[in-house]
Amino acid sequence: MAVSSTTTTRPDAPAPAARAPRRPRGEGQWALGHREPLNPNERIKKDDDPLNVRARIENIYAHRGFASIDPQDLRGRFRWWGLYTQRRAGIDGGRTAVLEPHELEDEFFMLRVRVDGGELSLAQLRVVADISREFARDTADITDRQNIQYHWIRVEDVPEIWRRLEAVGLQTTEACGDCPRVVLGSPVAGVARDEVLDPTPAVDEIVRRYVGDKAYSNLPRKFKTSISWLVDTPYEANDIAFLGVEHPDHGPGFDVWVGGGLSTNPMLAKRLGVWVPLAEVPDVWAGVVGIFRDYGYRRLRNRARLKFLVADWGVAKFREVLEKEYLGRALLDGPAATLPAKPVDHIGVHPQRDGNNYVGAAPVVGRVSGTQLARLADVAEAHGSGRVRLTPYQKLLVLDVAPERTESLVAELRGIGLEARPSAWRRGTMACTGIEFCKLAIVETKRRGEELVARLEERLRDFDADISIHLNGCPNACARTQVADIGLKGQLVVGPDGRQVEGFQVHLGGGLGMAAGQTAGFGRKLRGLKTTADELPEYVERLARRYLAGRSEGESFANWVIRVDEEELR
Repeated sequence: MAVSSTTTTRPDAPAPAARAPRRPRGEGQWALGHREPLNPNERIKKDDDPLNVRARIENIYAHRGFASIDPQDLRGRFRWWGLYTQRRAGIDGGRTAVLEPHELEDEFFMLRVRVDGGELSLAQLRVVADISREFARDTADITDRQNIQYHWIRVEDVPEIWRRLEAVGLQTTEACGDCPRVVLGSPVAGVARDEVLDPTPAVDEIVRRYVGDKAYSNLPRKFKTSISWLVDTPYEANDIAFLGVEHPDHGPGFDVWVGGGLSTNPMLAKRLGVWVPLAEVPDVWAGVVGIFRDYGYRRLRNRARLKFLVADWGVAKFREVLEKEYLGRALLDGPAATLPAKPVDHIGVHPQRDGNNYVGAAPVVGRVSGTQLARLADVAEAHGSGRVRLTPYQKLLVLDVAPERTESLVAELRGIGLEARPSAWRRGTMACTGIEFCKLAIVETKRRGEELVARLEERLRDFDADISIHLNGCPNACARTQVADIGLKGQLVVGPDGRQVEGFQVHLGGGLGMAAGQTAGFGRKLRGLKTTADELPEYVERLARRYLAGRSEGESFANWVIRVDEEELR
């Protein structure tokens, strides 16, 4: 006889106990009590605040050498003082993801120097140059974060480097790590004719109050800031950005954007909808950093940037938490900033508000040397300038040049490899560090960028449009590949002979909202659109020629990319 699988319950039997609702899995948000489990990076920070490693560098490692460095300090806490181990020479990109850190790294360091707001006096510039020549084999790249980046640094030399930098008001504190990185600022702050309010006091106050403060030194991931009256920094790609705006009732202040970031999950920052006066910028900045510290996702490293929290909460909730929990007051609603008629990069000769000129010059893909920077200091001083500025586009400016001395300065800069009237290609091309020094990279970038610029200058010297080309050695988008006209993400591709070689996945038509009529967006990725590194110059030349032949009057490259058939882009 068949047995039914159905069970019955006697009428007088007690009802089964209700199952308690399962508590949602924590995302590592401190404010919600979720402090476990910790990923390895969080464990390192919990074991010892990374800022404490400076004492060990000065008192132990600088005396005993590389072999004495604790691995958690070496690959974790050193970053809070601007130090990463650099890639060992001779390791190809195919081995980047399969080797252990100790197999990839050399016994030398990359060292970043914070240049908040991009400001350098000539005294500071000379020290930067001297350190490069004495300790860094003459390396001193300009990054797209307005930093100076050295290579070949020995741990034995780090205390002396710190001593020299700090003697002139520079530092490497929190130049890397899960902390507030360098504050981007307008390279013409305080001198621009179109600037209504100079934000430099806010930049300086944030650095003075919070950089090196242990209350803000343990964030879920890095935190990037931009503060500028002008639309001349990539504000939509930062965790927080303050952009100059005139309030109809309260006058000049700042529009606030939060939650931007690129890399493998790119997101553009969103307007918070508030107006903040200059004096309150540091407090609002600290409130946003506090939200990130307390509510940011620490469980999974790949979801730990502020952009994920902003995306999940939405702007309204983020503003509410900021006002109620961190500021204790409401913020004023504010208008959006007015965008300029065309993007601003400050290259060339421009008038200052005081009657002098500033001159913006371009190295090739940010690659400069200590020798070159020392000569730059001499040239600037000889032309009456006492200060230079770095830009977020791997370029530099000389300020305060009398009109009658400007052409002489332009010529002298050209003589040391800095072009104030560059081709569109030199002007628009950036590159990250690449496989030469970076342990994460898959392909070479700086040399490829230099070769690309040289080829395009030879074949298309009189090209009359602005096209940005950004080369990145891996998917992390340090060179902002997704928001370039031509973004090149390094990867291994199949070459003509069927073997894997260095190459790039191509992103086309990306950009930020840097001018009126521009819509910010990420580059178009066409299925299978890749190029080998060797074929890159030919591909870009072919694409540029098609654009010149097929564009309508006044049509930008980004708009052309959207309009044309895919075959035109291959």
